[in-house]
Amino acid sequence: MTMHARGTFDVKMTPQSAQDGVGDASIGRMALDKQFHGDLEAIGKGQMLAAGTDVQGSAGYVALERVSGTLDGRSGTFALQHSGTMTRGAPQLSITVVPDSGTDALQGLVGQLTITIADGKHSYDFEYGLPGVS
Repeated sequence: MTMHARGTFDVKMTPQSAQDGVGDASIGRMALDKQFHGDLEAIGKGQMLAAGTDVQGSAGYVALERVSGTLDGRSGTFALQHSGTMTRGAPQLSITVVPDSGTDALQGLVGQLTITIADGKHSYDFEYGLPGVS
């Protein structure tokens, strides 16, 4: 059965320097530090890579984050994989639970997370499934 978790989150993104001259300086790297509130009470820590273009409003990013806390009262950790593009201001974003990344009471977790940003505030809708939970 598909379940939904909803709430808000705060995010802090900290620019990171290129390590030892590895990679391309035009690709930005950020540390992610999130605090989820609501049905998901958790912290998220991750890394993001982003590339802009010469066309205003066009860019792309990928990120991985480890989430640790409780989801509808079930404790554990899991990983999220982000893939996003912006085409001349039109966003497209996919955030998916990394297969088999759930631990403890979140083992077997699958799902997709949707983010909404309105008036500078971040909210999420997490559509998920867990084996044996209905």
